[in-house]
Amino acid sequence: MKIDNNKFVSITYVLKENSSSGKVIETVADSRPLNFVFGTGKLLPSFESNLLSLSKGDKFDFVLNASDAYGDRREEMMVNVPISVFEIDGKIDESICYVGNMVPMTDSSGNPLEGMINEITETHVRMDFNHPMAGVNLWFSGNVLDVREPSPDELAASCSSCSGCGSEGDSSCSCGC
Repeated sequence: MKIDNNKFVSITYVLKENSSSGKVIETVADSRPLNFVFGTGKLLPSFESNLLSLSKGDKFDFVLNASDAYGDRREEMMVNVPISVFEIDGKIDESICYVGNMVPMTDSSGNPLEGMINEITETHVRMDFNHPMAGVNLWFSGNVLDVREPSPDELAASCSSCSGCGSEGDSSCSCGC
């Protein structure tokens, strides 16, 4: 069976920065493989396109350019946040506000996002809201451990926003998974 939409896929891989000789970012081993239902929008589209049509036992080795992964670093994602945002009773909360800390925040519409504190001044905190892997090419090398039809529970879990997924005997889903 080949990897295609709505197939349960199990893979292992090593992820490195830029090339096969780059710094290791992540290792997914046989003991805890990445298991997913292909084509449900949970993974980077460019990652999935490199796995499309592979079969159990196949090996893969590919690079995703930054623009096809988490995007290029964007200067407009560097923001000066008023220091007062990090104050409690007029004092900076040093358990949260320090260089290198990832801080959960919300944008003006209430959407959650995370930013890395890069600099602290008397008036503002310089934060980077780029994805941590923005601007990084991603090199993947791995193996396809399994490709099969998903169980109703696996299909339902892959598309939790869809009430029609995983119904007994129903492998279709109105949300496209």
